[in-house]
Amino acid sequence: MRRVSSSADSRPRVFLVDGDGLERHLIRQWIAKELGGAAHEVVRLPPTRAWDVGRLDQALVDRLGRADAEVLTPVRVAWLPRELKGERAVRLFDLLTLGNPRAPGYLGKRWVLARHPDRVRVVAGEPATAAELRARCKLGGDADPEAFALFVLRQAALALERAERSIRGARYKVPRFVREEVLSHRDFRAGLAALEKSTGLEAKRVTRRAEFYLREIAARVSPYVIDLVHRLIRVVYRQGYAEEIAYDRERLKALLAPKPGQTVVFLPTHKSNLDHAILQYVLFDNGAPPNHTAGGINMNFFPVGPVFRRTGVFFIRRTFKDNPVYKFVLRQYVDFLVEKRFAMEWYIEGGRSRSGKLLPPRFGMLAYVVDAWRRGRADDVLLVPVAIAYDQISDVGDYAHEARGGAKQKEGLGWFVKMLKALKRQYGQIHLRFGEPVSLKASLGKPDASQAGADSEEKNLPVQKLAFEVCHRINRATPITPNAALSLALLGAGERAVTVDEVLHGLANVVRYARLRGLPSTTPLDDLETKEGLTRHLKGLADNGVVRCFDEGPEPVWALVPNQFLTAAYYRNTILHFFVDGSIAELALLFAATAAGDKRQAFEDEAMCLRDLLKFEFFFAEKDAFKRALFDEVAFHAPDWEAAFARGEDAVEDVVRRFKPFSAHRALRPFVDAYRIAADALLREEGPVEEGPFVAKCLALGRQYVLQKRVHSEESVSKVLFSTGLKVAVARGCLKGDGLVEKRRAFAEQLKDVVRRLDAVESLAASRRAGLIE
Repeated sequence: MRRVSSSADSRPRVFLVDGDGLERHLIRQWIAKELGGAAHEVVRLPPTRAWDVGRLDQALVDRLGRADAEVLTPVRVAWLPRELKGERAVRLFDLLTLGNPRAPGYLGKRWVLARHPDRVRVVAGEPATAAELRARCKLGGDADPEAFALFVLRQAALALERAERSIRGARYKVPRFVREEVLSHRDFRAGLAALEKSTGLEAKRVTRRAEFYLREIAARVSPYVIDLVHRLIRVVYRQGYAEEIAYDRERLKALLAPKPGQTVVFLPTHKSNLDHAILQYVLFDNGAPPNHTAGGINMNFFPVGPVFRRTGVFFIRRTFKDNPVYKFVLRQYVDFLVEKRFAMEWYIEGGRSRSGKLLPPRFGMLAYVVDAWRRGRADDVLLVPVAIAYDQISDVGDYAHEARGGAKQKEGLGWFVKMLKALKRQYGQIHLRFGEPVSLKASLGKPDASQAGADSEEKNLPVQKLAFEVCHRINRATPITPNAALSLALLGAGERAVTVDEVLHGLANVVRYARLRGLPSTTPLDDLETKEGLTRHLKGLADNGVVRCFDEGPEPVWALVPNQFLTAAYYRNTILHFFVDGSIAELALLFAATAAGDKRQAFEDEAMCLRDLLKFEFFFAEKDAFKRALFDEVAFHAPDWEAAFARGEDAVEDVVRRFKPFSAHRALRPFVDAYRIAADALLREEGPVEEGPFVAKCLALGRQYVLQKRVHSEESVSKVLFSTGLKVAVARGCLKGDGLVEKRRAFAEQLKDVVRRLDAVESLAASRRAGLIE
């Protein structure tokens, strides 16, 4: 309810009171104190904290129907939790004793009032005249007495929520009357009418379906559960991770204070099942409400689903393309959240990354938000890239199991208990990095409502560009962890054990490059330049069975545990995007060195060819921007690189020798080797192939190649990589159609040629280790 001018004090006052007998007694005392002997009237309301107000008492409908000049003021009693360390919040102890301290029972209220009167507050919402409310109700299209009474009740509840939130804090801002707001909106009613025509269903049936889907989708946020889950998250994550979560508080504080009319959307990476919980925990600690988070319907199992729903998670079916009513309801719910400025969240990758790299973005939810903005539901929407990094990840063992061809465990209570048990080990620290936000207004210009329907498909170009821009910013914000850098070095050594001095030497140029390029890191880079720092991190990996140490000789040596190459690859892959451009440059330069004709053009052409080969693995800028980044990378290592093409093969190869570090053999070999296995498997096939059986054959052939030492390491034997390699083959027409034999042979030959150049880069790296080149 809106404030009225002070002149309204002389008008008749009506207090709309929500409370039981004790609470009404407290409210009457408060009114007497506030007004003295001034005339007033008290009207009792149904419980305003309820999700569904139910049927209204006819006497209330009649009384509000007669109201006109009266000033209506909603009032109720707020019950507060105990204060501890300057904070009033529900604690796990409350769950085991008196229940919800914000809604105590009959005896609990009397006990609190007698023993802790400071926990009892009478709150009044902003007053408004009945005439003002009736005018606003008519603007919404409702004018009959019962509709007006419901409108007044909803406005009273919202006004009381705002008043109580001034005591409790902004973190308890929760949506109210979602069902009523969505179902009564003019866009919803118009959309239902259109659905009736397009589907041929009866109006009542469409309406019932829409109401059912809205109940299935919508979150039902509870301040009580918000508090309890915050405590539970703290207990859970501290089992396996350091108490302090590393992030920039000032940066987050700025993001949590958007301009008027802006809605904020957080788009985090998805590496672990803890991701959502960690972001929610950090938001709570900074006084912000939980994000309304899109989750897969597979997570809606007892008891996790009901609890998550009460902390802002709304569950979405995996597929609903052929269900126009469901799609329409989801769109309207997103419109509601955007319009009411509730912060949102979802994983732009769709699911957890099983490889460590950022997955290709999904466009569906982003398209819905863009549509809501185009229809004027918000002045602007800020897309906030969030990189969540872990020193080590408790889920990584499951990812390695799946990569080897194992089945993914279905989400359920058993899966949840297993996840909690995995946190009994120590995994280091959790790090959050917030990238530069992307503004829809700045990116797309003025909103155009006429584009909303037609431009919301997944192949919509503006939405795709936004998604890829967010992903680029996530990658730029992702920090280098010590374990990721160590994995880069250890995987480069293969099965060979190495001393700490060898690791130091292998990482020296990586650290130098990261420092000169200003790459983000979770710890000072100096930590990777001392034997003490490296040994500490190696021991952390050894504690979780990733590496092993042999210390019975003259000096300790370290090596990856034989079945842990995929685990190490996961950590390394989290930072590969920093080295991809340099890796492509190395391979393209080696190609150009022996090419006939225009070597500069051969370099550019081969770089674009490699970009196309790896386009399903990494995010690349548009062609012109990619070339500029590529040229900048080469110039960083060899400022006079362009003049080398005219001087011949040796000069071009000398440009490659000046790269510090050499990256291609460490960054790209696992993917190229996996593609080569897939290409070899294709050559053994006659005619079209199906993905499932074919990937199984790739896994078998890959294991054979590992035993025969025909691939560098077992990390290339991965279901994830074979599936991506198959996408590359599909893009080249190698699965179906004419000329399969020639196309498959050409694909295999290209990969063999790339492998030869990877071997050449590895030889250069060995020469540098031996001191033969600088």
